[in-house]
Amino acid sequence: MPVAKLPLKKQIAYACGMIGWSIMTNIIIVMLPYFYLPPSSAGLMPLVPQLLLFGVLNIMSVIAASGRLIDALYDPFIASMSDKSRHKQGRRIPFMKWAILPAVIFCGLTFCPLVKAESIANAIWLTVMLVLFFMGITTYVIPYNALLPELTDTPAERVKLSSLQQVGFVIGIIIGALVNNFADLVQHFFEITTRDAAVQITIWGLAAFSGLVMLIPVLAIDEKKYTVSKPSHLPIFQAVRKTFSQRNFKYYLISDFSFYIALSIISSGLLFFVTVLLRLPESLGGLLMLTMVVVSLLFYPLINYLSKKIGKKPIVLFSFALLSIVFVAIYFLGRFPLSPRVQVFSLVLCAAFPLASLGILPNAILAEIAEKDAAETGENREGMFFAVKYLFVKLGQTLGIALFAFLTVYGKDPGHDYGLRLNGLCGFALCLIAFGFFTRFRDTKPRGKAANQ
Repeated sequence: MPVAKLPLKKQIAYACGMIGWSIMTNIIIVMLPYFYLPPSSAGLMPLVPQLLLFGVLNIMSVIAASGRLIDALYDPFIASMSDKSRHKQGRRIPFMKWAILPAVIFCGLTFCPLVKAESIANAIWLTVMLVLFFMGITTYVIPYNALLPELTDTPAERVKLSSLQQVGFVIGIIIGALVNNFADLVQHFFEITTRDAAVQITIWGLAAFSGLVMLIPVLAIDEKKYTVSKPSHLPIFQAVRKTFSQRNFKYYLISDFSFYIALSIISSGLLFFVTVLLRLPESLGGLLMLTMVVVSLLFYPLINYLSKKIGKKPIVLFSFALLSIVFVAIYFLGRFPLSPRVQVFSLVLCAAFPLASLGILPNAILAEIAEKDAAETGENREGMFFAVKYLFVKLGQTLGIALFAFLTVYGKDPGHDYGLRLNGLCGFALCLIAFGFFTRFRDTKPRGKAANQ
């Protein structure tokens, strides 16, 4: 239980950290395939060859997977270090503070290839930079998310703080999706003639801004004042094993994993869907993200209300079902008897509710799982629960990027777009898998006084 209640201004400060790391991770997700393997209409040159390894995987898929898999091994390590920390400033904030600068530097360097042409050297450079970036951002994200159950006391407080987190996350998504719009401004005002240089300058500027925003919770929140620090004594492998032994957590994890693969497909493919399937300008991508986020925000009070009335599980299941329909529609984009803009904005509006609820509720659910486990075992392993979650989030994002990049082999250009359409069917199947496993999740309904707070 926190020593003192976290006031609203501190809750907003906490959510600001989400804005920062969301911007950088979404820049990687949205821009990586577009920058290194652009469609023919993008005004960019391909920077890594479209080689097939083992006759199946293209090189971009292998690069994305390599960076995330190495980082995934690092997740439990940083979680264990944070859970067991006895630092005088707390278990979480010190890790967050020292992670910011490396994350900013390696985010920028990821988009600075060694050679301005298709090259294996670029592939090697990209792999190394991605590994270092993911390790930097992980050192911030795992302790940051482990603070959520420590800064709150009741289910209502967790949903509220998780909602503010999600606002920060979607703001990061918007800004990350506006890279091309900002690059247009950079080219216009600074008279940059080459598109790749404008994109690079934009990404460096956004990475620096992200670092400053990530610093806000580090400076604003006194961890010792608002949390009770109870370091875990479990060795890392025993902590991982006990975390996986939670029945509810396993079903939660599989559903979350499937969702993030699907979400990564949407994020990686957005600019392709807009420019190739619908023949619309790439600058529309930022406007679409803005529309989706604004509409999503309108649903936040409803999601908070419904979670108290009917529980979180029915809302999550409905969201998976609706999102599966959105993915089916991606397959038919450009073929509906409607204008391209009507097609894409209709899709965005339908996706707003599920993306809002699946952004708010899972972290609140996981915080309750971690709290229940701590009450039963006496071991505070919040960091490990969130580490395992984000290990699978990263694996899901990696597989999403890799799957998207792999399917581009079957068509990613105007008139040759079958690979892009197949991503819609894959997303549909993944949402059904998430729905199926989450039906087996046992919703923990709050009781007594806490339920009404």
